[in-house]
Amino acid sequence: MHTLYGDIISGNCYKPYLLMHLLDIKHHWVNIDVMKGEARTAEFTQKNLNAKIPLLELENGQFISESNAILYFLAEGSEYLPQDPYLRAKVLEWQFFEQYSHEPYIAVARFINKYQGLPEARREEYHAKQEGGHKALSIMEKQLSQTPYLVGEQYTIADITLFAYTHVAHEGGFDLADYSAINAWMERIQSHPKHINMTLKAEHRG
Repeated sequence: MHTLYGDIISGNCYKPYLLMHLLDIKHHWVNIDVMKGEARTAEFTQKNLNAKIPLLELENGQFISESNAILYFLAEGSEYLPQDPYLRAKVLEWQFFEQYSHEPYIAVARFINKYQGLPEARREEYHAKQEGGHKALSIMEKQLSQTPYLVGEQYTIADITLFAYTHVAHEGGFDLADYSAINAWMERIQSHPKHINMTLKAEHRG
């Protein structure tokens, strides 16, 4: 059985957690409290030199870090990762977009507000993230006005990648009321019969 190390209210950790439920991949969850420095212990850094979560430990003892790399690995051979080379490239395109144009604004603003309680020292930075975040959302809105999912007609890991922080963007001060296509897309994702919310079941607590 795979082991997933993470903090469930982290969007990056939620990504593989959600995919594993969609694919019925049984796993053991180990909760890591980053605010207490649990990812920086000597024991954890032996598993991941970068001292970050999520981290996937495979049954054979190998490790994979970085949320989108974990998604790509887990989705191989499934409906969530297209076999067509062009569509695979489009999945990667959206995943790179998330890392460079979406997460640095929306996820960081959420972290400052939700994890740190919007301290005065970071208040200016928090407000500065709003423009970039809305720019990323507007790009998603344009695409989702044309197709039901980010890579056309099929729900893929591109959608999981962007859904993770978009659906909690309000926790970073982003009002999604004017993004009708994004809201419809989020409803489609949440209506999947195997969808699981950003909550951690008691039996998975580590």
